[in-house]
Amino acid sequence: MLKILQNRAFRHMFSAQIVALLGTGLSTVALGLLAYDLTGGDASMVLGAVFGIKMVAYVGIAPIAGAFAGFVPRRKLLVGLDCIRAVVACLLPFVGEVWQIFVLIFLMQAASAAFTPTFQATLPDILPEEKDYTRALSLSRLAYDMESIITPTLAALVLLVASYHELFYGTAIGFIGSGLLILSVALPKPKRDSKRRSIYERTTRGIKIYLKTPRLQGLLALCMVVASIGAMVLVNSVVLVQAVLGLDEIYLPFTIGAFGLGSMVMALILPRLLDVIPDRVAMLSGAGAMVLALSSLSLAAWTGLFVWGVMLVCWFLIGSGYSAVLTPSGRLLQRSSHEEDRPAIYAAQFALSHACWLICYPLAGFLQTSFGVGVASLVLSVIGFVSLIIARQLWPAGAMRSPYHTHPDLPDNHPHLQDIDHAHGHAHIFVIDDHHMQWPHMKA
Repeated sequence: MLKILQNRAFRHMFSAQIVALLGTGLSTVALGLLAYDLTGGDASMVLGAVFGIKMVAYVGIAPIAGAFAGFVPRRKLLVGLDCIRAVVACLLPFVGEVWQIFVLIFLMQAASAAFTPTFQATLPDILPEEKDYTRALSLSRLAYDMESIITPTLAALVLLVASYHELFYGTAIGFIGSGLLILSVALPKPKRDSKRRSIYERTTRGIKIYLKTPRLQGLLALCMVVASIGAMVLVNSVVLVQAVLGLDEIYLPFTIGAFGLGSMVMALILPRLLDVIPDRVAMLSGAGAMVLALSSLSLAAWTGLFVWGVMLVCWFLIGSGYSAVLTPSGRLLQRSSHEEDRPAIYAAQFALSHACWLICYPLAGFLQTSFGVGVASLVLSVIGFVSLIIARQLWPAGAMRSPYHTHPDLPDNHPHLQDIDHAHGHAHIFVIDDHHMQWPHMKA
């Protein structure tokens, strides 16, 4: 896996991702302390609103940013967005009112909503070989998991010698470092769409391609599995550990760590695993493991067997499934779009997947608060199970990348039909585009 770091462009981009993730993690810790400083006991309400603003920015801004990403050189766009995020981070220590937090966080997350899909869409151009790109996706997954472990420790060290305001400056340093690393390499130029399109067409094109591609329809259903099961972990772990199990707060990092460890182990296994089994099998199996783990937790809660050890095992399995679903998703996006549509399709995935989280985050909190762990885990398991069944139906087995199809809407002399018998059609790697508006026979 580490051999791909010999590629200088990827090495710098991966390093940029790591330092930006560390900066983002520091801001998460600092925001919690800032919210408590300003509102005391109402800090949870403020942080809940902050996460809601983050999701709204992701869902609303990403498709628009994806539509126009091809009109700005990638390096200038990414560095400019890092600069915006760094400036916002430097302003956060001077906040004195809650509304100011909301405005600045929206600006920061709007920049992230444009940055992240553009960054992700650049990687397959840097690493055109699918095996290399798969290993890059696994390294990226590992970076996210390591950040969740390293950042709290780093934040604690900073807080030993400085106030939480300095954490925001650490965030700014992370974004500046990311920008400098991206600036140090030449990135492939995005391929421009040769057809003139309206603003509406450019904004909606990625989502239209996404929703007309069966494998991506299946991916969206799998994103709902990940969100419904993952929300139980991310939203309710602290309540389960301290309020339900009555354990000390020191147990919480180990509990979240079990989830992260499962994700890391799967990310290390996946590159070789995907060499021998199809993406569909790996992703559906991972989603199934997530549903089974949370269902087991629900059963344990209903039967009085809910103990910390059971929770650790379930969180490890959920983390493994989480990585098994999300890590290969970039391969599906790469296969499902032409180079010129890639920023838009990655932006569509970014927006639609976060729409799933926007639904499941508050639902997980509401169910746990109102009905307890048994009902919360059961309802979220059912949502995950139904979404898994839908994914299996939308993304059929025996999928074909080059389905046979005809073009009754094109004239015989159209360039796309050169050297073939128009009446009998042809087969090639199929992607939704201007000449292929619907998937033939609903096969992927």
